Amino acid sequence: MTEPRLRAEGLVRTFDRSAGIRGVDLTVQAGEIHALVGLNGAGKTTLMRLLLGMLQPRAGFVEIEGLDIRVAPRRTWAGVGHLVEYPLAYGELTSRANLELGARLHGVAKENIGAMVDAVLDELNLRQYASRRSGRLSLGNRQRLGLASALQHTPRLIVLDEPTNALDPSGVILVREALLRRARAGAAVLVSSHHLDEVARIADRITVINAGRVIGSLDPGGVDIERSFFELVHTDDRVGVL
Repeated sequence: MTEPRLRAEGLVRTFDRSAGIRGVDLTVQAGEIHALVGLNGAGKTTLMRLLLGMLQPRAGFVEIEGLDIRVAPRRTWAGVGHLVEYPLAYGELTSRANLELGARLHGVAKENIGAMVDAVLDELNLRQYASRRSGRLSLGNRQRLGLASALQHTPRLIVLDEPTNALDPSGVILVREALLRRARAGAAVLVSSHHLDEVARIADRITVINAGRVIGSLDPGGVDIERSFFELVHTDDRVGVL
């Protein structure tokens, strides 16, 4: 097997006796959609922030394309697209201007930015909002704008925290298709969610996290994936109480 596009080993970051990440190992391969699922408060967002260097672990390490993220050069980070927690957009700038700025920050050549922005506006059905200030967009359209910024520069690694939150059914389908296209083109995709039915449609692997630990995996093609998920979580909770 080739080197994982993203690799984490032994990640630990705790905040108090009931929150944090405890000894998590995780990999994401090129061309793979790896879903991370868990109940609210399980640690999904904290883990993603660790994977992206937004938080520093107390133990363990993270590598992107074989490089420790603490020393990874700018060109490595230019190949990463992410959206964690809330979409970052400047409210006084238009949707197009926000996307152009995001492209520049990811090192896209000036002459390529216009066509790239046009393509992602069409892909996520944002063309009609291109000239609207992002601060005046609905919550769902701000989410789509954040996703467009994360996906537009053809990233080699994509990390998305609950990407379909606030999206209507048509938006969910657009994002699903966008992620499948990028995985088929060779991107490594890590996506967190608590919507099991949605991730099962696209995931190659599903990892279950509970109380900050990896407790098992699910078969995306399983007959009753929801029941399997809750059995894993409830069993882990019972063991934790004993």
